[in-house]
Amino acid sequence: MSITPHDERFMAAAIRLSRWHLGRTATNPSVGCLIVKDGVIVGRAVTALSGRPHAETQALGEAGVLARGATAYVTLEPCSHHGKTPPCSEALIDYGVARVVISVTDPDPRVSGRGIAMLREAGIEVDAGVLEAEGRQSLAAYLTRQTKNRPYVTVKLAVSADGMIGREGEGQVAITGPEARAQVQALRAETDAILVGIGTAIADDPLLTVRLPGLQSQSPIRIVLDPSLALPLTSKLVETAREVPVIVVASEEVWPLSSDAEGLPPSALPGISPTGGEIGKRRDPNSPVSDGDGFALRQDVGQGANPDPISPLVGEMPGRAEGGASPPDMDSRRAALEAAGVEVVHCNPYHPEVLLPALATRGISSLLVEGGAKTARLFLEAGLVDRIQLYQAPVVIGERGIESPLTRSDIPSGFAHTGTLMFGGDRLDEYERGL
Repeated sequence: MSITPHDERFMAAAIRLSRWHLGRTATNPSVGCLIVKDGVIVGRAVTALSGRPHAETQALGEAGVLARGATAYVTLEPCSHHGKTPPCSEALIDYGVARVVISVTDPDPRVSGRGIAMLREAGIEVDAGVLEAEGRQSLAAYLTRQTKNRPYVTVKLAVSADGMIGREGEGQVAITGPEARAQVQALRAETDAILVGIGTAIADDPLLTVRLPGLQSQSPIRIVLDPSLALPLTSKLVETAREVPVIVVASEEVWPLSSDAEGLPPSALPGISPTGGEIGKRRDPNSPVSDGDGFALRQDVGQGANPDPISPLVGEMPGRAEGGASPPDMDSRRAALEAAGVEVVHCNPYHPEVLLPALATRGISSLLVEGGAKTARLFLEAGLVDRIQLYQAPVVIGERGIESPLTRSDIPSGFAHTGTLMFGGDRLDEYERGL
């Protein structure tokens, strides 16, 4: 059967439905499913919170006997393997569905093509690739973790009319208006984790939670790049760590917090990151980086990533010349943070080629980088950013402004402009790199 406008209309509805639980389905993708019979939707569902049950089984359960002879519209190829639940392909067969329309084929090697083959072997007609571009966009986080072994990374920047993202020494400076800030809150609600540098965490003392009414429970994991464990115990992040998780990424080598607001090691040159150990573990520098599950953390993730990271010269980084010994109070800082509910892990904070795959092994599929300028530049220069959200506001910062790492005139190559939206007086331009 050829694809019809009705197929595209129902698939578009399934894709919209799939976005309801973005960032809330653990390691499973948020999938939408509609069961349609004689042009009427008789069952609909999105992957449940925490990832189970899957969308197909819920939608079939709602449709009941009406599923026999119906068409199922699914945003991702139905699973074909036995995990903690029976395969969705098997459920579609058991309910007697006559046709399955799929947007995106699953890249998971346990599924890829097998779900479609199982359905066809049972005599069910299958059409795949319907509204595939839109489907891939809604599944971007899952697809990136599956194919690149890292989270889908979004950099969000709010830039003033004179190209600044803040003012030195003044903490948080309101650049965008309330409409744009609400949109950012909604973005946080559909993201697994949000990341800032220690300079931003100290200067701004942000909460980094979702505060929109009705969405407060959808706050992402909060991550701070904090090589020297300088995060104050009185910060909002630490004080709320038992309510919303906080992960502090500490270095295996320790240097003083620099005065340039982001705490980058003094020896780090543009585009060069120090090497580091696996997240949460010590490692032999001569051994392959492993995620602890028996396979190597890829060093080639992302276009432009440096496959052979270069370390600073020995002696340039305090503590390194002495074999990486930590200052005497590091253990007490760690103990105090952990006592407050903060998780402290060891992985070079400024080596995203190692950090991002390690986050993926923890089930983090999407990461929002919110600040500051040097942290955003770190990910951009590493070639590990998938989407840029650039807000332009009419506000002028003036003297002592902190320059934005990019503007609309210098977006890195490889990104396509995907749209412009207005929120009050603020303009949002979005750029994406192809999946």
